[in-house]
Amino acid sequence: MERELVIVLDFGGQYNQLIARRVRECGVYCEVHPHTLGLDRIREMNPKGIIFTGGPNSVYGEDAPRYQKEIFQLGIPILGICYGSQLMAYMLGGSVATAPVSEYGKTEVEVDTSSALFEGVSPRTICWMSHTDYIERAPEEFKITAHTPVCPVAAMEDPGRKLYAVQFHPEVMHTQEGRQMLSNFVYRICGCAGDWKMDSFVETTIRQIREKVGDGRVLCALSGGVDSSVAAVLLSKAVGRQLTCVFVDHGLLRKNEGDEVEAVFGPNGQYDLNFIRVNAQERFYAKLKGVSEPEQKRKIIGEEFIRVFEEEARKIGAVDFLVQGTIYPDVIESGLGKSAVIKSHHNVGGLPDCVDFKEIIEPLRLLFKDEVRRAGLELGIPEYLVYRQPFPGPGLGVRIVGEVTADKVRIVQDADAIYREELAKAGCDKGLGQYFAALTNMRSVGVMGDERTYDYAVALRAVITSDFMTAEAAEVPYEVLFKVMNRVINEVKGVNRVLYDLTSKPPGTIELE
Repeated sequence: MERELVIVLDFGGQYNQLIARRVRECGVYCEVHPHTLGLDRIREMNPKGIIFTGGPNSVYGEDAPRYQKEIFQLGIPILGICYGSQLMAYMLGGSVATAPVSEYGKTEVEVDTSSALFEGVSPRTICWMSHTDYIERAPEEFKITAHTPVCPVAAMEDPGRKLYAVQFHPEVMHTQEGRQMLSNFVYRICGCAGDWKMDSFVETTIRQIREKVGDGRVLCALSGGVDSSVAAVLLSKAVGRQLTCVFVDHGLLRKNEGDEVEAVFGPNGQYDLNFIRVNAQERFYAKLKGVSEPEQKRKIIGEEFIRVFEEEARKIGAVDFLVQGTIYPDVIESGLGKSAVIKSHHNVGGLPDCVDFKEIIEPLRLLFKDEVRRAGLELGIPEYLVYRQPFPGPGLGVRIVGEVTADKVRIVQDADAIYREELAKAGCDKGLGQYFAALTNMRSVGVMGDERTYDYAVALRAVITSDFMTAEAAEVPYEVLFKVMNRVINEVKGVNRVLYDLTSKPPGTIELE
């Protein structure tokens, strides 16, 4: 029996990735697809529901993304959000225009609680608005089910055709009862039973991988981080000894991490894997010499990863598939589809044009970090591995601002080890999404032992996040930061300043580069 599916058609809005997450939190599997997904393909997928996302365009603009009107005749429930609501109105004969008063931020909305979409929702509820256009007039046969003082059609519906639309964003946390609304849509309107849990994802994924691979051979890019570790164990359970895990020690890992990864996954580790460790530190340093631009560093590291894998694959003999631990934020930030490129992840936007494998398998591609961790626990991976600190594929290459050298790597490794040790001692590491030390490209004058110094500044970073799409700087106690500063300056040669990075995401990213 196939699992229930709700699909999200992406019209380019900033919250699109959150919609699928919120639906999955309701126990229903959900995937995001571009708005160019064909009608025939939608019929094949046989979704229980469809959600139109927000977007930056005006529906009446010449270049506005639209869809075939026939989608409304499929009999599949559709929920339009923001731009998606305006698109529904525009295509079905309503009127959309520039609003006399734009609405942004938290807004009190008056809703009709007799609507199936708003069952259990307060008659007056706080929702997150973000629009310049508005639905001036709803299409015929549509009933208006919500409004604000300046937005006459904050929600509308045609229950007979199972069409629903909201001007606000129920997927963001600022919409106080948004989860109830989405739950109403998938359960009351789409008729879902809520059959999706992480165990069903694991079981289905293992079966799909087994069918795809057949008797082929698989090479897994194992970094030792959470994502690649979960991908490796998932593949091991699917294809067993057909899998070879290649761990590339590119010299950009945390202190002693190469040995720790080998201890877990190597010949004496706890998994029945074919394991190869490639010590390629000098090779990567040579490629990165003189390079300071972040995107260029990422792409160099990404391409060199692939070339190393290709070389190892040739040594092994005919390898058909390459497995990577790509997760959903990687895909979004790498600018696939309509999103802007924030940073190319080595296993997504950083891939070279020519890759010598039959196919790349990314079993975690649609999951957020916390979902990956749940999948890891479901697979039986020990908690200390599942909840270890996330680490970017390019490693310390993106925690060193500017050119990467062996000496800079040594500075970051030592400072980071001290920082993580002191946070753990103080119990401050609990609840943090990610924390690390990075090396700025700033050098400044200092004084140590009555002598002038001209050394680097280390930046400490700690953030709180659940999905790694947004993050806030953590309030690490001053006494802990002071102790870290004192130890770093006294124990790490080449550092005379320690800074704490208070930047949230956005406007920054979690990593420095």
